Amino acid sequence: MAARRVLVVHGCNLNLLGEREPELYGRATLSEIDQQIESLASELGLEVRIVQSNHEGEIIEAIQDARQWADGIVINPAGFTTTSVGILDAIKATRLPAVEVHLSNVHAREEFRRQSIIAAATVGQVCGFGLNSYLLALRGLAAQLSARED
Repeated sequence: MAARRVLVVHGCNLNLLGEREPELYGRATLSEIDQQIESLASELGLEVRIVQSNHEGEIIEAIQDARQWADGIVINPAGFTTTSVGILDAIKATRLPAVEVHLSNVHAREEFRRQSIIAAATVGQVCGFGLNSYLLALRGLAAQLSARED
């Protein structure tokens, strides 16, 4: 069986992880998170492509491109979570299972962060576990993909 392929998307400002509000987002850098994702993906028999962008259009283009090669998506839309109908529509257009990720527990933060536009296009959401949110999401997506093969 060929490896299942997953697009991992890091949204705006996540390039500043490790220095940006470490009390909320932890001290792990984006590079360290990517290494953890790649390591777990290998264990799970997944191939991952990881992108980070501060630009909504670049994220939309990466998601649209995933239609051609990916089996699923893990996305931390970050600041676009509450505002981007474009990202929502791009995920829907792929028809790929997607899992939304947040490092912090968005439901314990400001009211405006509690309403995700993106969630309507996902099979699940993982939040509040720091970098482990990504790993839990990847495990969950791998299980979804395996279930679809059965």
